[in-house]
Amino acid sequence: MLPGFGLPPPQTQGIPGYCRVAPGVPSRGALGVSALPRYSLYARTRLGYLFYQRQVKKARERYPHGHSVSQPYCFPGVKILPIPVLSNNYSYLVIDTGSGQAAVIDPSDPLAVQAAIEEEGVMLEAIFCTHKHWDHSGGNEALCQKHSSCRVYGSALDAIPQLTNPLADREKVSVGCLTFEALATPGHTVGHMVYVLDGEPFGSPPCLFSGDLLFLAGCGRPFEGSPETMLASLDVAVGLGEDALLWPGHEYALECLTFASLLELDNSALEQKLQWAVQQRQEKRSTCPSTLGEEQTYNPFLRTHRPELQEALGLWQRGGEDSDAFRARVLKEVRRRKDLYQAT
Repeated sequence: MLPGFGLPPPQTQGIPGYCRVAPGVPSRGALGVSALPRYSLYARTRLGYLFYQRQVKKARERYPHGHSVSQPYCFPGVKILPIPVLSNNYSYLVIDTGSGQAAVIDPSDPLAVQAAIEEEGVMLEAIFCTHKHWDHSGGNEALCQKHSSCRVYGSALDAIPQLTNPLADREKVSVGCLTFEALATPGHTVGHMVYVLDGEPFGSPPCLFSGDLLFLAGCGRPFEGSPETMLASLDVAVGLGEDALLWPGHEYALECLTFASLLELDNSALEQKLQWAVQQRQEKRSTCPSTLGEEQTYNPFLRTHRPELQEALGLWQRGGEDSDAFRARVLKEVRRRKDLYQAT
């Protein structure tokens, strides 16, 4: 049963294209030959769901009030409420304060999300799923049962549970006065999407809900894509502009910043952000949002074009090598080192 809701696990076997992964299963060690079978095992069988159930249960016991203290982000007409779930995930409740209509991004734990909905007194109209992995989609079925008018949006390329409205790249969805644009960002999964809330009508910068594409100072693992694919997806995010607010799917800031500091020893922006993050995490405070402009000063996955990072990695552009091909090679090396760093 789905904890707290009395729902049986969704039927996953035999679904064409089904590929989910239990969060964290292959997260230690480089994604080499030994890790790939583990990803496939958890992604293509019901073991992924069972592992997710176990994670939910343990997280509720260990973090009864959530893994982090988060603050709502408000501007006229809109309220964004980060919901800390599992051991390091974030779901987001985005509210049109005028109508009381709301959307949730990546509802990992349906109990936590439902509690936020009830506390805010809003109507859940939409679920936006960035991708199929259970730590981002596990609450879909339970929430849809409680909210009959709720629609589930995501890519048809990912086997997202309860998907009612498949989205194409650049397709827009309105929830009350809120407008979200879906952007295809494959790499972490083949159907990964991010969602951008248009802030212009409310006097705010755009808000990027990035799932596992982009974290503060980090990037998701390319389980189902090449470095070239991941680079193109990251470029899509950067194209939103420096003032765009980044709302990531995980609280990985301290780990990612610490790793980044080992690559660029003389990056003052990185050093200052790391000091800030240490203080935030000592107090169990959330580190989101950041801005994309800020990210480009310290996130190595967004700095593949920077000579200082290339030099630190011992990489140089080959004669006749396309600049994007070189950047993909830099990205691959950063990813390799990050995976090794996680393994230690």
